Order: sequence, then C-alpha cells, then structure tokens
Amino acid sequence: MPAICPPGKLVYGIQLPIQSQSTRYVEPWETAAGIDELAAVARRCDAHGFFYVAVCDHIAIPKPQDEAMSITWYDTLTTLGYLAAVTTSTNLLSHVYVVPYRHPLLTAKGFVTLDAISKGRAILGVGGGHVEGEFELLGADFAGRGAVLNESLDVIRAAFTEEYPTHEGPTFVVRDAGVSPRPVRAGGPPIWVGGSSKPAMRRAAERGDGWLPQGPPEGGMKRGIAFVREHRAATLGEDVPIDIGSFSEPLYLGAPGFDVGPYTLTGDPEPMAERLRSYGSIGVNQIQVRFRSRSVEELCDQIDAFGTQVAPLLNG
Repeated sequence: MPAICPPGKLVYGIQLPIQSQSTRYVEPWETAAGIDELAAVARRCDAHGFFYVAVCDHIAIPKPQDEAMSITWYDTLTTLGYLAAVTTSTNLLSHVYVVPYRHPLLTAKGFVTLDAISKGRAILGVGGGHVEGEFELLGADFAGRGAVLNESLDVIRAAFTEEYPTHEGPTFVVRDAGVSPRPVRAGGPPIWVGGSSKPAMRRAAERGDGWLPQGPPEGGMKRGIAFVREHRAATLGEDVPIDIGSFSEPLYLGAPGFDVGPYTLTGDPEPMAERLRSYGSIGVNQIQVRFRSRSVEELCDQIDAFGTQVAPLLNG
C-alpha cells in the first residue's frame, strides 16, 4: 500500500474550478467558462509544482438538491483523461469518486487506464456518497453504501495488483477475467479514502493509502489524525505509512479589491506559508488549497504567485 507524498514534506494540490459548480464554492465567472479555461488552470498548476489537480464526481443531481448543488458536474474520468493530455507531471486525483454507484471493476478499469495513459499519475480518491436521491435514481443501495464501498475497495485493490483478480464476497464475485491495460505505478493508483466520520476514518486506516477528510472530524484534525494512525498501526502494523490530507482556508495573495469573505487568508507570502506549515506540524503532508478570484486570469495569477512566493517557503 504505497504512500506517495515525499517523506517529511508538505505538498499542495487543488480541486479545479469549472468542472463542479456547487453554490457553496463556485465563483461567478466559472458559470460561463469551459474546457479551455479548465485546461489553462491545470497547466498553470502543473507548471508550479502542484502535487495534484482534482475533480469530483456526481452523475445526475435530483431535485431539490439541484438548487444548491447545481447540475454542472463534468464526468470525472473523462475530465481526468483530458487533463492527462494537457499536463506533464501533476497527479490526477478524483476527489472523490462515488464508488458505490458502480460495479468496482468499472472503477478499476477506468483508473488503471487513466494511470496507463498518464504514465503513472492517477490517484483514486473514493467516497461513499451522500445524495440519497442520486442513489435511488441509479438503482444503488444508499443504506448499505458503506459495506459496498469496503468490499468494492477490496475488488479494486485486487484488480490494481493482479491482471486476473480474484474476489468472492457477499456482493461481488470476480474470477477468471483479466483487466488491462495495466497501471504504470507499482501496485496501481494509490487509493485515498474520503470522509470524516469514524467509519470513513477506519476505512482509510484499513484500506487506504491516504486519508482525505471532508471537513474536520469530531474532536478536530489533530485527534482525527491520531485516530487514523493508531487504527492503522493496530490493523496493519506500525511501519505502514499513510498520506494525510487537509483543506486550507480560501487564499488570496496580496490585497484583494473585492469582498473575499470572512474566512479567506489574504496578504503576504510568509504569513500565508506559516499558516500552511501549521498543518504540517499536526501530521498533514498534503494540503488542498483554493483561491478566490473574479476571472480565470486572476486565478492563474494567484496560482503563479503561490507557486513562486509561497510554495518555496512551505518546506524551508
């Protein structure tokens, strides 16, 4: 089970704009943007050492959730496959892929293919999902999604590591069938498990290569990280590493000329870097950043400034 973040380093990634447009975080300019703007942002992140660019996953948003979530959610694998062609070094993360929507071999096939075409840059971020109406629409089991996700991860892991995977469980039976192309990364794409509930944290500790919290867990991040590490040591052994993620506040380098909201961290590079380093001090080794912006040009300028002025200070 590979941890891929460089030991002792704090790396940074981003969930890309445009491809998902929930009213909780979408900037007004994104609603008129498209694939050209998405590619421009991904290329800029690639040029500035972002460890990953991420896209998320929904299929069809039912009413009335569409009012808050919108219905613009680009298909995850289609988008990541396109981004593989317009970037060269950044990892390609699903944050997160709702595995219980699909047979696990579909997920495995998609991500081993993404890993092959990107030359080893795929990361499978997974989650159980939360929109009950979407489960009903797809004929998937909402109440049993946790158990299905756990078993699915076993099937996916088997397909990542073996050309002819074998699995026999309560929901899925797999034998005598091959999965190719094979992934470039040894052991297949790392699996980062999303969620901040105790079951999600146990899942990350037992079955994941990384943990992607969805907001602070009960008791805060420091206690959550301790729980994941202790549970992993108890179930897998003391020496099995795991990559630990977190979210930063929204960021804006410099003095914004517009209302960026009460929780946005603004100003000079050093205080911003100091704040981000504080995540590393509690055991986080990958931090997901997000920038406030009024246009794709302003967002790209913020990425430039972060890459040249803040990133060099994160591991100094």
